[in-house]
Amino acid sequence: MHQTFDAALEINLLHANQTGADHNREHFDEWGITCLNLMSSPGAGKTVLLEKTLAALKDQLKMAVIEGDMTTELDAERLRQYGVPVIAINTGRSCHLDSKMVAGGIHRFKEDYNPKEFDLLLVENVGNLVCPAEFEVGEHAKVALLSITEGEDKPLKYPIMFQEADCLIITKLDLAPYLEIDLKRLEANVRSMNPDVKIIALSAQTGEGLEDWLNWLKSQVNRPRFLNC
Repeated sequence: MHQTFDAALEINLLHANQTGADHNREHFDEWGITCLNLMSSPGAGKTVLLEKTLAALKDQLKMAVIEGDMTTELDAERLRQYGVPVIAINTGRSCHLDSKMVAGGIHRFKEDYNPKEFDLLLVENVGNLVCPAEFEVGEHAKVALLSITEGEDKPLKYPIMFQEADCLIITKLDLAPYLEIDLKRLEANVRSMNPDVKIIALSAQTGEGLEDWLNWLKSQVNRPRFLNC
């Protein structure tokens, strides 16, 4: 009986969240903003990838960021140095952003900016390899990051995020010579559960592969909305 109640509660929570996510996406479509949801375990490199992205595309796209962390605005402060609006959301004990939190962030964003003037909203989710993939926030595409230091077996052990991802970024490629990592096996493990996912391996430190990521990102911004849904 207890398990049945818990399962029903989870279904209700996910349904309510999905309704909110759909509502957020309707706003994004109305404003002409592409929203990407970046997800990974802590330390995989989401923030540094955003830093490189903001620096590279600041003259090409009008961008904003929603920065999710359980506490502090440390990452948000790093990103504000690039001259873009950054809305910080502290989730407290919650291990992920949800559509209601992001709706609140959107409301704060609208108080100071006209969303119709922006091309891209980048959501950096809380560092967690499971929960963020289960709760949509209204994104048009999900981007998962996996550091090569985490090993090629992570997609098999924690499949949900890799099943849901539209793009997988394999990070810290510059460390490959120092690790026992089989990148081909890693890619095969991911494709065994998500054959169509776009996979990009890069190093934010050396810049290797960064152009591939930027090109993919720009293709999402320029894509018709109905293809991203």
